[in-house]
Amino acid sequence: MNTWRTKADGPVVTYTLIGLCCLAFLLSPASGFNPAYGTGEARLAAQSAYFEQWGVIPVELLSASPRALLSPLTALFVHGSWLHLLGNMLFLFVFGAMAEERMGRIHFLLFYVGVGCLALLAYALANAASDQTLVGASGAISGVLGAFLFLFPKARVTSLFPFLFFLPLRFPAWIVLIFWFALQWLAARGAASGPGVAYLTHLVGFGEGFLYTWVRYWRTDTVGDHTAATEGERQP
Repeated sequence: MNTWRTKADGPVVTYTLIGLCCLAFLLSPASGFNPAYGTGEARLAAQSAYFEQWGVIPVELLSASPRALLSPLTALFVHGSWLHLLGNMLFLFVFGAMAEERMGRIHFLLFYVGVGCLALLAYALANAASDQTLVGASGAISGVLGAFLFLFPKARVTSLFPFLFFLPLRFPAWIVLIFWFALQWLAARGAASGPGVAYLTHLVGFGEGFLYTWVRYWRTDTVGDHTAATEGERQP
């Protein structure tokens, strides 16, 4: 019996991660709610300094300075805007709960942190000379999506697709997640250098999550759960 995994207690780790990300954002200059950072240009300067302090800067990370080595972990809890935060937390809320229940709390937490840090490291390696700051939980959450695809391919999720006028339609998870991955791949191919969405972290995180879960659970049956979930159109 796995006493550390009880359905009645709910997805404690998932909710805790969401809470920590939201709290970190509300206290940051990016939220606009913390008067300590001032307003206008002062807040923008504080926001830039905040991201540099807690985010991943590839050229610094690869220099292996003590502070930079911790940046992949801290960057997982930092988000650049309300849209960035809410999109990521929506995906974590929808897909994290079932993945946590299947893996167990401690396993899920280690998986989330490990995949997220490795995805950020992969981005840094691919952009070794970049001094652009990378923040957000996108790599970790993409890993959760990859794990969900293997564990619950037949679970039905409610999705909003822009080209279908945002009508809420239910599809098996494998359709939604493969479509999401294809969008990330196309976006990554067309992405320009410089500030923007780091699609590479999404692709790497998703691949890591799927491959790890496949290796870990390939001898057990995947779960064909038909539990409904609610997913918005935002992407991590």
